[in-house]
Amino acid sequence: MLSQLFVLSARGDIIITRDFRGDLVKGTNEVFFRKFKLWDGEPPPIFSVEGVNFIYIKRNGLFFVGTTTENISPSYIFEMILNLIRVIKDYCGVLSEESLRKNFVLVYELIDEMIDYGHSQSTSTEQVRPYIVNEPIVIDSSSFSLKPSFFANSVPCTAVQRPVTNKKSKNEIFVDVLEKLTVLFNANGYIMNSSLDGCIQMKSFLRNNPQLQLALNDDLVIDKTNAYGNLGLDDFNFHECVNTNEFKDSRILIISPPDGEFVVMNYRIKGDYQVPFRIFPYMEELNQYKLDFSLKVKSLFPDKLHATNVIIKFNMPRSANNVSFELPKKSVGQTTEYKESDKTVEWKIEKFMGSTELSMKTKASLSSPATAKEINQISMQFEISMYNVSKLQIKYLRIAGQGNSNPYRWVRYITQSSSYVCRV
Repeated sequence: MLSQLFVLSARGDIIITRDFRGDLVKGTNEVFFRKFKLWDGEPPPIFSVEGVNFIYIKRNGLFFVGTTTENISPSYIFEMILNLIRVIKDYCGVLSEESLRKNFVLVYELIDEMIDYGHSQSTSTEQVRPYIVNEPIVIDSSSFSLKPSFFANSVPCTAVQRPVTNKKSKNEIFVDVLEKLTVLFNANGYIMNSSLDGCIQMKSFLRNNPQLQLALNDDLVIDKTNAYGNLGLDDFNFHECVNTNEFKDSRILIISPPDGEFVVMNYRIKGDYQVPFRIFPYMEELNQYKLDFSLKVKSLFPDKLHATNVIIKFNMPRSANNVSFELPKKSVGQTTEYKESDKTVEWKIEKFMGSTELSMKTKASLSSPATAKEINQISMQFEISMYNVSKLQIKYLRIAGQGNSNPYRWVRYITQSSSYVCRV
């Protein structure tokens, strides 16, 4: 059972706090934030201080923290906090410090309906909706760009960040195909291990919650042993609102959508797919006290697309005391930085176009001899919009009972790095 729940800003300020059982003294939020800041490296999601267990999730710069003195299942607390985050986002539209502060009365009402005396009571937007009386204050958010799918008949909009209770919402539905990659390369750029975790996510603003028919591509193979070059899934599961009677034969899902945002399908693929980037490192030891480290990254996705939020990191030897960088001429939107405190190099690329190759060279002077093993590995972060590695596609989305109206349908594909690492 949960003793306390509080939400902190990135500065450690209390935004929301609720004491369910009164068995802990005040000030546990300060204990949590002090421990978090003083932790050597990235703190684990669960830690204990003087008999108090802290379990937290960080979202959009906010800390959602639960405390307990009991020896209970951590997954139970995580699920409780995640459900709360999901419902708050559905009601406020945007999960941010501003939206929580302006809607704090609504947020407290949601907490009281979802958690009773530290126990989970309601778990979804649909369950709490009949009991919520406060209306959300809509927060203006940054532009959320969506491209219409091939079956959409509308213009881009930002409606996905509206609260689900907004009565002025257009008759529309948003579908996201999200994929996160875990890839390990060796020093020659060959893949040693790879996996993909994906999901189909929906947020519906359709009137009267009509039944949906979602069709996936015909070459989708649910038994990978019989894939024969086609797309094959190693594992998958569905939301409870999905009827899968037609999925095995025709790849069609019948959906009765609940209120708010929900995951229609989770799936996993191990290997056997084209990765979007390959990394090629090369080290040259000029002498015992000087080394050159060259890095080449090649994009393998179509040239009409581009990756954003690209950050490449690697460590330098501990004895490095003078580090400089070389980028090719006409390098636009690229920055390099050496962080002396943790001996880390960061190469940031604003826009990485498809079917291109970028490179950089790092030169370092050493105060004592070092080996290539001290660089150890290269990690890469990125996001590619309107592209998915698995080639899973939404063939069509049909909406029942709409008569002559034509609801807007929005589909986007996003590929992100989860753990994209090259061993040196």
